Amino acid sequence: MKKIGIIGSGNVGQALAMGFQKYNYPVMIGSRNPNKLGEWKSKNGFNGKTGTFEEAAAFGEILVLCVKGSKAKEAMKLTGEDNHKGKIVIDTNNPISDEAPVNGVLKFTSDINYSLMEELQSEFAHVRFVKAFSCTGSHLMVNPEFKERVKPAMFICGNDSKAKKEVKEILDQFGHETFDMGSVEAARAIEPLCILWCIPGLTGNQWEHAFAMLKKW
Repeated sequence: MKKIGIIGSGNVGQALAMGFQKYNYPVMIGSRNPNKLGEWKSKNGFNGKTGTFEEAAAFGEILVLCVKGSKAKEAMKLTGEDNHKGKIVIDTNNPISDEAPVNGVLKFTSDINYSLMEELQSEFAHVRFVKAFSCTGSHLMVNPEFKERVKPAMFICGNDSKAKKEVKEILDQFGHETFDMGSVEAARAIEPLCILWCIPGLTGNQWEHAFAMLKKW
């Protein structure tokens, strides 16, 4: 199993760390303040490593970037170029603004014609970014169960086909049906799905849902 380095220790980072541990991946979760993870580790039975962003990136053969969208570039820089160069980085981030939602509709900092993922790929051209896990809540990222018994759709994109294949294998384990939307530009369509997903939660406190795609092929 490839080693996983998680860059970010919020809800998404913690949920995915536990998911990778479930499937016996060696995992290190990185935080700006690794000491704060001690209580979480003992409470949740996490047996992996903890460290800084730089240490987690050096440890991982596949990295998962899961920080606040506005901090994504900074987090990547903190990992150190030698620690992320050439690696797969699963980009879970969305460019959510600090402004309050309007009738449950989040505001984004990005332009509709230029996604956060495109910004990251341009800034870190030597990284193999794959967008994933950005269109659902952290509690539904690992083997979610729905009464319809339908696998939730996970939309991914990226410029490296081999990287996307490896990420799909992870998504298969985590109980999702993967839909490859193509190159990095597809993130312009994928990232705003976060806005749509959040509306029922922000307006009616309903968070137990996911997207699915019906197909005739």
